[in-house]
Amino acid sequence: MSNKNIHKFERCYTVLQNLTTGLSEKEAHDTLNNAVCKDKTHEEVSLGLLVVILTDPQNAAKSYRDLTLITRDGLSIVLIHLSQLVLERYLRLNDVTRSQLLWLLREMIRTSVTNVDNLSLTLLRHAAGGDISPRNLFLVDALLDIFQENRSWLDKFPFLVASVVYTYLRLIEDHNAPHLAGLRQKEVTFTATLIRERMVDCLAIGRDFVRLLQNVARIPEFEALWKDILQNSKCLCSNFNGVLQLLQTRTSRRFLQSRLTPEMERKLVFLTSQVRFGNHKRYQDWFQRQYLATPESQSLRCDLIRFIVGVIHPTNELLCSDIIPRWAVIGWLFTTCTSTVAASNAKLALFYDWLFFDPDKDNIMNIEPAILVMHNSMRSHPPVTATLLDFLCRIIPNFYPPLTDKVRNGIFSSLRQILEKRVLPSLYPLFDSPKLDRELRSKIRETFKEFCLPPNADPAGNKVPIYSGKMEELNKEHNPGTVIENTANSTVENNHVAQDPEPAFSDEEEESPLRIVTKVEDEEDEEDVPLSAVKLKNEQRNANCVVKKEDIAPQLNFMLEPEELRTSVETLHTETDNEAKCQAMESIVQMVVEDEIDAGMIPTLASYLSSILSPLITANIFPPENLNEETLTDSISTPLFVMFRNQFQLCKEEDNRRKLLARVLAEMQSLQPKIGYLLLYFLKVWGREEEKREGEPRLVLGKKTRYQSEKIRGRKRNSSLTSFDFSNVLNDVKASVYKDFCAQREKKLDVCLVSDLKLCHEDNIFMLCYLVPDVYTGFQNVALGNAQLLHLVVSTVDSCQLQDLICQIMQGHLKMLKKESFTSLLTASLNWDTFEQYCLWQLIFAHDFPIDYVLPVLPKLQFRNHAEALTSILFMLKQEKPTLDLLRQLLARQSVDGDMFVVAALRYWCRDYEEKLGELLANLLSARYPATSPNKRKRSGGKQNQQSGPPTGEQVLGHLDQLRQHCSSSAELQLYHSEGMQRALQQAQAASSDSLRKSYGDLFALAEVNEENEPPPPPASSSARKHTTASSGGGGGGGGKGGHRKTGANTRERSNAKRPLPRYHVDTTSSSEEEEIVNPKQAKKRKKINPVGSDSD
Repeated sequence: MSNKNIHKFERCYTVLQNLTTGLSEKEAHDTLNNAVCKDKTHEEVSLGLLVVILTDPQNAAKSYRDLTLITRDGLSIVLIHLSQLVLERYLRLNDVTRSQLLWLLREMIRTSVTNVDNLSLTLLRHAAGGDISPRNLFLVDALLDIFQENRSWLDKFPFLVASVVYTYLRLIEDHNAPHLAGLRQKEVTFTATLIRERMVDCLAIGRDFVRLLQNVARIPEFEALWKDILQNSKCLCSNFNGVLQLLQTRTSRRFLQSRLTPEMERKLVFLTSQVRFGNHKRYQDWFQRQYLATPESQSLRCDLIRFIVGVIHPTNELLCSDIIPRWAVIGWLFTTCTSTVAASNAKLALFYDWLFFDPDKDNIMNIEPAILVMHNSMRSHPPVTATLLDFLCRIIPNFYPPLTDKVRNGIFSSLRQILEKRVLPSLYPLFDSPKLDRELRSKIRETFKEFCLPPNADPAGNKVPIYSGKMEELNKEHNPGTVIENTANSTVENNHVAQDPEPAFSDEEEESPLRIVTKVEDEEDEEDVPLSAVKLKNEQRNANCVVKKEDIAPQLNFMLEPEELRTSVETLHTETDNEAKCQAMESIVQMVVEDEIDAGMIPTLASYLSSILSPLITANIFPPENLNEETLTDSISTPLFVMFRNQFQLCKEEDNRRKLLARVLAEMQSLQPKIGYLLLYFLKVWGREEEKREGEPRLVLGKKTRYQSEKIRGRKRNSSLTSFDFSNVLNDVKASVYKDFCAQREKKLDVCLVSDLKLCHEDNIFMLCYLVPDVYTGFQNVALGNAQLLHLVVSTVDSCQLQDLICQIMQGHLKMLKKESFTSLLTASLNWDTFEQYCLWQLIFAHDFPIDYVLPVLPKLQFRNHAEALTSILFMLKQEKPTLDLLRQLLARQSVDGDMFVVAALRYWCRDYEEKLGELLANLLSARYPATSPNKRKRSGGKQNQQSGPPTGEQVLGHLDQLRQHCSSSAELQLYHSEGMQRALQQAQAASSDSLRKSYGDLFALAEVNEENEPPPPPASSSARKHTTASSGGGGGGGGKGGHRKTGANTRERSNAKRPLPRYHVDTTSSSEEEEIVNPKQAKKRKKINPVGSDSD
């Protein structure tokens, strides 16, 4: 029902109110009787009363009484509009109106209104199969009560009786859950009774009556009914001769149609008559989301297959076009089956017309889809073909053993008709395909022997002409009066063997469609003629059946409602003026926001908008040159940005309706992924426009300005905001727009952000660089610390763009890194390319991060694999003074030949901080090799080392030895001659194992040997003391190293002649470990003051 009719209802209600307001009941009745004398007023008053009945339960009885008193046509005009309302708008009615509709149906039946049975049939169609939602169950239960209460009335309408039986037999199958037991039993009792008492009416249903009875055969009431049908059919009806009579009767299209809701039928007819093969997947996905997403919807697939097979019979023009064929839709339905029971029932639904096929009564179009599903799935989905062929072989003996011969004859007649009508030129490639397993091929040969011969021979040995695919040959197969349009001497693509290189199911979009060239025979069943598929056939007989892109009006009529929406979308498509297109888009947006569009229509609307706006979306929107306010503003003046602008305004006003428009945008993004980053681009450009409008003249930070627009984030109009406050609020609104958009996409914000910017990177790197600052400013929570996003940035920028980012960072306008995620970010960057890593380090330097942030990563870095990071860290170390923490991290690195990192840092510090560095190194080394007795060291050494932490003593020795090796002159060895270093080396030498002493012998040789600096002798044993006495002049390095010791002593003497050795005092604010190292050393020095003094004397 169009909006025009809705407005008509509103107008009629207004007329009624104007006539009766302020009048008593008697006066109102007289006024209405006088008014209805005019035909126009009669219709207005009748429809006005209908509105009251449907919307006002308290006045419904009174209004219905008035309606029956003033009607002049037996409520005919009311029934016409009511049936149209139910057919087109039932799903959009609220619960009150639905309840009142059923109340009105009861009253009309009670008062024997003519043609109310048609209204009942329309309502029955909305009792959907595969749906156990509360609203659907309410309708099913209410209609059942109405039919039970008015059984005598129901018996007067044979077709309605058959439709009620057909509907509830189908619904009983779905109502097997425990909480539906009461409803199911009521349905079973009523349906079984109705069948027994009105079997004569049920015979008109035909073979699908048997199919539905099979699904409920285990229920006791129907089990008893089956016994009577098979053994004593005459007791049910004198004209009933048994089940074969039903099976040989083709089911009327009206019954097959009745099990799909009107909305479902419209979508399915559109899919099979308007959608091109290759563009179909989004329509199928929408259909599956809408109708096939729940577990109970598994049973609905049988209804859909029976409808496609028995009702949708395409015209010859459609068959020759690139519209998606029926077999592809059925193949897709098979692939969505997840239940084995549903899959088995779906196969039976597909082949049901084969079992008792009679060429004189049945139609070739009822058996064509099954053979084409098997043929076209052989290459891409051979298991589907195999399971269908296996089913076809097994159904012959197992469907009903007493009728095995009949079933075999029906299937053989179907196969012969397929060959005669040239649906396939030969069954040999299908039945003898090498892709079938050997056992199945043997079974097929045994079952269908006459169809397994090569295509050039028949059983008598005569040659059989091979069909060439030309339509002229088909003309011979039709009646003389049948005319098939064709082009002289032309060959048309078809669904025949070897015409398509790779037939496939509908989920493989890249495949070319297969087409049938066969004629639909006109059927004489009068009931079947006025259906949508037949109407479509007549409408397109003299037109091109392929809907061109330039003409979308037919598609809009099928898919979009209300009428205003169709008009606006068509204007958007056909109009060439940008301003007019923007106005049309504004109208569409307002309808979405005002919730005038059904929720189920949103994906369809998004699909059309995506297609229409595709040239604008894919165009290069970002100005390549002259990047100024004017060009940026012009770039967002197209209809797409009208949607973005409205979404921004709704978020600015905190309007809950923004979710409706965000859903449309999310649906469009699934079809046009670029919409994601175009929204980010719009937010940046429009944000600047907002700042310009709201902030002129722009005040410096801290001064007050008057904020003139509507409230944002709860702030009232004319509230006083600083420019800084306004900027923050504006960023919140921009972030809210994108967050709502991501929420409707059902993805996390960070995932959407990265995927959108990746696509932007692929399309336009200049736009990406333009967006980066706003992304990091507006989405700090997810952008800062996101390694993927940062990698995207550094892999995109060039030197000038990097400089621009650094300038913004240094001015305080941009922040791209934070402390909490710095370590993980730095670790992730180690696998990036060299330029990308250097870009990252430039950003790190711009943020002025202290060296402490980098230190945790330092021990993991390998000099061969991570040269970029190590080089950058060296630059940072140049700006630092040596500290104990720095040295701990440096020396914790493994000493590897060729790794000059630690050596370079230590040598650089030696220039200005040699004494301080020597003291710190001595402290570290002494802490790892404390001067204690061997027994004490043995007992507590592990604990002390554990407290000290990294680096280990061996690591410290390794780095000191590596530094020594790179000292090219004696002056560069001065570090090792400080008093603290000498003592530390001697302690380390005394505490080291023999292998360690041997490894670092040259290093230990630098230790000065004199009695006062020698560590106190260990008191462990007398032999140890004797050894100490005997070697009082030799030190701990061994006799072989005397030359080195002498050199070291001479060097130190020369150094002492030049300057005294100051003692570096460690800061008292250092860590606990530093105090632990320093304090024992200071105490030890105090013990040595007197001996040193006495020696000098």
